[in-house]
Amino acid sequence: MRTFRCVCGARLFFENHRCLACKRELGFLPNVPALVPLDPRDGGRFSTPWGDYSKCTNYVDAGVCTWMVPASSSKTLCQACRLNHVIPDLSRPENRLLWAEVEKAKRRVVYTLNQLRLPLQSKQEDPQRGIAFDIKSDVGSMRVLTGHDDGLITLNLAEADAAEREKMRVAMNERYRTMLGHFRHEVGHYYWERLVRDTPNVARFRFLFGDETVDYAQALKRYYATEPSPDYAESFISTYAAAHPWEDFAETFAHYLHMVDTTETAHDFNLQYEATMPKDGSDFESLMKEWTELTIALNELNRSMGLADAYPFTISRRVGEKLAYVHTLVGGANVVADAV
Repeated sequence: MRTFRCVCGARLFFENHRCLACKRELGFLPNVPALVPLDPRDGGRFSTPWGDYSKCTNYVDAGVCTWMVPASSSKTLCQACRLNHVIPDLSRPENRLLWAEVEKAKRRVVYTLNQLRLPLQSKQEDPQRGIAFDIKSDVGSMRVLTGHDDGLITLNLAEADAAEREKMRVAMNERYRTMLGHFRHEVGHYYWERLVRDTPNVARFRFLFGDETVDYAQALKRYYATEPSPDYAESFISTYAAAHPWEDFAETFAHYLHMVDTTETAHDFNLQYEATMPKDGSDFESLMKEWTELTIALNELNRSMGLADAYPFTISRRVGEKLAYVHTLVGGANVVADAV
């Protein structure tokens, strides 16, 4: 994720809604992309160097968004908010704060998918091949299960609560669990359907990840009933990736997005790495070399602060082949996202 500059010269961060130096109000233009100061005009419009824009309704009414919509558009929600199918019950005050955290993570994912030029339309725009999010909270003993079903991604609002998420991480014996990671994993399932299923790419997928036609429910049952193999890292990026080929792909896809976003941040801060943002399958080796050096530095920085490793993963040769496959898929998608 890159940073931006205010007209006053101050650095602006992706989630900022106001410049901390000059106090100008800010808005993010997803189709540029840029985070810019807003110059008010009549009728709720704002002038920017890229034309007039209006605030997303969720920016104005709910305060959970910072994105803008072209003033010429008939839409009132920004690109990211239009992907929502169900939002939390806002009559519960605590839900608004948690929802804001969910939307922060979702906007980061949408930004990266746009940068990678992956197809990204809402189910309203494309009911058959679009994507939508149900963001729900538990009601009594009825627990919301995070998951994906034919482009509809359900997320449990409780995952936005850091304390609750940490409880789940420990209970599930996971080394890494974040809201952003959930989004990246679940959109991985979505892109498996868009880029792999019923395409020539499925043959290579089965060679690397296995046969996805094996019974999914039984595979998960076995996974939760047994201890992870001590040598899982030779073939899988995480223990959960070993549960089923679909989960292996989703975990690998999520990891690829981790790599892309984090290396972009490193470049933005002029850290001394040579690889560039991947655009096709030709530079994956450079990306991997950079990633290795960068994650070593990340872990050492955390250790210097007495914190756990920021990057608790190992990329084996086999996992590297899977990541290269995802990289090639992304490079071959060749669809410019509609970020209007």
